[in-house]
Amino acid sequence: MRKQILLIITVLCIAVSAQAAVRLPSFFSDHMVLQRNSKVDFWGWAGAAQFIQIIPSWSNDTVKVRADGYAKWKAALKTPEAGGPYTITFIAPDNKIVLEDVMIGEVWLCSGQSNMVWNSNNKHQEMLAELPTINNNNIRVLQVPNVSSLNPQDDLKASWKTASPESIKGFSSIAYFIAKKLQKELNMPIGVINSSWGGTPAEVWTPQETINSDAVLKSYADLQKPAISRPHTAGSLWNAMVYPLVGYRIAGVYWYQGESNVSGWQGYGQLFSAMIGAWRKAWGYEFPFYYVQIAPHTYKTATGNLSSMLREQQSRTLSLVKTGMVVTTDLVPDVSNIHPEKKIDVANRLADLALVETYGQPKTDYKSPVYEKIEVKGDKIIVHFKYLEKGLSVKGKDITEIKIAGEDGNFKEAKAIIKGNTLEVSSKEIKKPEAVRFGFTDTAMPNLFNSKGLPVAPFRTDSWSN
Repeated sequence: MRKQILLIITVLCIAVSAQAAVRLPSFFSDHMVLQRNSKVDFWGWAGAAQFIQIIPSWSNDTVKVRADGYAKWKAALKTPEAGGPYTITFIAPDNKIVLEDVMIGEVWLCSGQSNMVWNSNNKHQEMLAELPTINNNNIRVLQVPNVSSLNPQDDLKASWKTASPESIKGFSSIAYFIAKKLQKELNMPIGVINSSWGGTPAEVWTPQETINSDAVLKSYADLQKPAISRPHTAGSLWNAMVYPLVGYRIAGVYWYQGESNVSGWQGYGQLFSAMIGAWRKAWGYEFPFYYVQIAPHTYKTATGNLSSMLREQQSRTLSLVKTGMVVTTDLVPDVSNIHPEKKIDVANRLADLALVETYGQPKTDYKSPVYEKIEVKGDKIIVHFKYLEKGLSVKGKDITEIKIAGEDGNFKEAKAIIKGNTLEVSSKEIKKPEAVRFGFTDTAMPNLFNSKGLPVAPFRTDSWSN
């Protein structure tokens, strides 16, 4: 009996000691990348009221922090310019943790649905060709597992890895190719976090309180149907796949999503803006948010232009500060495939947005022109564009996928002539034009580009329901 009592006491002492030991979320791991020239937060758990010492090898200073009454602690470390590898040591009365091979550089979070997910396991040929050559110690990746929750989580089971054929197998192609270009252009360590899940609507990536506090957002969220392949409850992926990372200092976000919101396009603009705002609020600063406009695809909708309506909502989101949009109408060899193969081009365009707007590199016409306004001059409409410096160009003889209408809203095929940075649109059938539509169908792949070969974003100048 006495031996049993002693055994129980020993087990309890070990359990108490384990609970008192300093612990970290799993993504504070070996091979991690920390944002350079920043105050980066670390947090975790220890015994209530315990003191923890944090010693980064790049500094002579020791940071001291005390766990609160809930056994939680949080501390900020100042990071230097890009470099490494470094170590970070965490010392508590009962244990010590040493993080090895820590790099300082730029960290980006990549998220969305299946086009962001797409990887070598999906037989993505561009990635399959790339895999055998991958060996870059200055690219680090963190793959967030697909887990959902109805409540915010404080950890996720994932750790950083260096870029190799083994670590990139199954990792987002777009996220990797973004990292590859940024690392080459900036010549510093790049960390990319992939937190994405195929087939998911934006509602599940948005905090539930954001959805429920707005009647319009909630009405569209309530239309999401259960599915065997994905969660559908508002906030469920925010809770499990994003919220645990909140506070991990990032340079910004790359986003590719929207296909699963086509049927509810009317609410997407408000939803998307609310989601971006909620993410920024959670992190506490307005990081850049760069995203992909969904590609042409045969959605088999009754009107044949519901995805155009959603693309329009995505274009309007550019009114938010520090946002940028990549257009993909020229990267789709097969409109029946919702996963276009050309992921490298998408990644390079996304990377260019950051290289210019976040890192200040000089590039002209680095993003697609977007409709700004029109002037009606007699029987012609002059279309003006934003984000256009050195004029328009057409691939082929005539500009395609462009229509014009009078007050009756009956659109006719139009002739468009490039006039420097503007477009002159007319039709012999329309004497008093009022509106222009360009590439405004589910599957349109027009042939109008800027000086660097980036496609003009599809647009309409009207707000008619037809």
